Amino acid sequence: MASEVKTNIISPATGTAVTVSGLNVGSDAAGDLLYNDGTDYTRLAKPGTPAGEVLTFATSATAPSWVAASSAGFASVQVFTATATWTKPADITLVIVEVQGGGGSGAGPGASQGAGGGAGGYAKKVLNVTDTTTATATIGAGGVTGVNTGTAGGLSSFVELVGTTSFTDVVGNGGGAGTTSYGSGGAGGTGTGGDINISGGSGGGVTNENNTGGASMFSPFSKSISNSVPPRAPAGYGGGGEGSRVLGASYTGANGTDGIIVVWEYK
Repeated sequence: MASEVKTNIISPATGTAVTVSGLNVGSDAAGDLLYNDGTDYTRLAKPGTPAGEVLTFATSATAPSWVAASSAGFASVQVFTATATWTKPADITLVIVEVQGGGGSGAGPGASQGAGGGAGGYAKKVLNVTDTTTATATIGAGGVTGVNTGTAGGLSSFVELVGTTSFTDVVGNGGGAGTTSYGSGGAGGTGTGGDINISGGSGGGVTNENNTGGASMFSPFSKSISNSVPPRAPAGYGGGGEGSRVLGASYTGANGTDGIIVVWEYK
């Protein structure tokens, strides 16, 4: 007759190890786990395919389970160059928003030389969007120049549209307009509501022929290289337009450029 032990209690002395071989709780498959469910020991089968699952306990659960490993981290990006609605993708819980206001335009010469427009302000913010569904991404337009004083750039903003917890509006204010009559350059717009808020660069005045457009976070400043060259528009987003140094109405100042909003999305 094969050996047999009938007992429901094993009490080894302190420091004494007990070795059990051939234990089978419904299966002896490699990788299975044994856990106590509060009453008895039971088996948790190893995860099937796909592999890469992790062992976890759900809230208030008394038994472990296998779940897919988290893919938390950067997932996607949305870029807005025109006003539109941002819709949160599935599983996104956090976003980093960059908001750039529109740049002001440079001044035309009129009776005297014109100054450059200011760049739009910039704001960068980390937002918890767990309870947010949509937001309005408003893009500020670049200022449009005229023969004399230019016009200011428009305000850009990222504002919750649908959600249960409203987050702080993230705003990039537009840059100021350049002035004529040997005036000053347009002031840079401010950023508000961000973890980082950076004002746009001011436009250059006309003293010593400095008619530069203000630089933004998305646009470096530029400068006319001679009186015969038309003022140039900024190369990027939210930059201020150059003013004109040519007297008379031959050239108007350059337009500022529109703002931009970039939404970096994370799980």
